[in-house]
Amino acid sequence: MTILTTDRLTLTPVAVSDLNDLIGLWADADFTRHIMGRGLSEEEVWFRLLRDMGHWQAKGYGNWSIRETDSGAYVGSVGVLDYRREMTPAFDAPELGWGVAPVFQGQGLAHEAVQAALDWTDAYRLEPRTVCMISPENTASVKLAERLGYRPYAEANYKNSTVTLFERPRTVAG
Repeated sequence: MTILTTDRLTLTPVAVSDLNDLIGLWADADFTRHIMGRGLSEEEVWFRLLRDMGHWQAKGYGNWSIRETDSGAYVGSVGVLDYRREMTPAFDAPELGWGVAPVFQGQGLAHEAVQAALDWTDAYRLEPRTVCMISPENTASVKLAERLGYRPYAEANYKNSTVTLFERPRTVAG
């Protein structure tokens, strides 16, 4: 499995050792308000963790845990995903997803982590584009997506919420 590093961060595939950090993150109402509108129970977080670990096994990619390299502090997660979301239009490309704990927001860490995931995806996955979905009220994530080259292409209803779908063409290094 792939470990990514940036100037400030180390991204490792999610692991059981991340469980306590994930429980804290997913219980945080500030973190979950634009994702699902409520905190998650320990049971729900455990099932998400198992899903994400299995994603690496089944697909060869998935969610990375983001940690500060110097302190080891858990920052959040970023991933290249195939969650087979039930929505119209359906995703037809790898999905990028990310989330950073509120205490780390506004420091450029999400940008750094997502850019690392995109660089890896562009270099190794070779799909012509990636997609993501963002709640229109999540202006920080919308701005980040646009800074990274994503552009809106549709709206969808996902689990009774309107989301904006974004796409970004693969960047070829050269």
